[in-house]
Amino acid sequence: MKILKLTCLTIFTALLFTSCSTVPGTGRVQFTPIPSGQMLSMSISQYGEVIGKAKISKDKKTTAMVRRVGLRIARAVEDLLKEEDIEMKFEWEFNLIDDLKQANAWCMPGGKIAVYTGILPYTKDETGLAVVMGHEVAHALARHGNERMSRGLGVAFVGMGLGLFLNEKDPATRNIFMGAFGAAAQYGVILPFGRSQESEADRLGLQLMARAGYDPNAAIPFWQRMAQAGGNKPPEFLSTHPSNETRIEDIKTHLPEALIHYFPLQRP
Repeated sequence: MKILKLTCLTIFTALLFTSCSTVPGTGRVQFTPIPSGQMLSMSISQYGEVIGKAKISKDKKTTAMVRRVGLRIARAVEDLLKEEDIEMKFEWEFNLIDDLKQANAWCMPGGKIAVYTGILPYTKDETGLAVVMGHEVAHALARHGNERMSRGLGVAFVGMGLGLFLNEKDPATRNIFMGAFGAAAQYGVILPFGRSQESEADRLGLQLMARAGYDPNAAIPFWQRMAQAGGNKPPEFLSTHPSNETRIEDIKTHLPEALIHYFPLQRP
């Protein structure tokens, strides 16, 4: 048992010191042990499966708007990475999926982006769409997918160690401890971590849309519209997303930082 514990500690320490990086635009130090090439390969495969089954919109005007906003934000990402001398690989692709029931958009690691037509009534215009796409691209830029997978593996690793430690205990005692660990991991680690990622994506997304020439002030009315459209939501501490009220207040706090980078849209 002592040898196993020592081996686990050695592996964890090695990963900790070889897998740290800095989030562009926020400066937060993060732990991302999963190789970026592996994340990119998985995202390309998953993206292909989703797009292969999806109904791609034939609305040329709206599709052109999605790609125009996406390309401008992509240029903003490249500019930011160059400024901070950070090397990241993106293979940008933008698709508009015809699904009015889904008010959603997402960006996979590596820059594969999908926007659903159901989000467009809330974005209203090109600047509103930049709020959404800036936020989703920020998740990829900040390597949030890598962090989520790494955090899940870490929790599983600790759970496995706890299980070995409790292996000789009676079943009732083992179940109590493992149940307590599961609850603590969910509400003390996983959910708060998800909320912090969402808040960071809001902050970084404001910077990206501003750098792309879109007024970041548009984020407030967009999230107000989303709040009005939402139904019953779980309490914030039970959710991976911050409450709408918290999100809007945080955005107000980060607007001055984003506005430094904002110049009215002039690029083609």
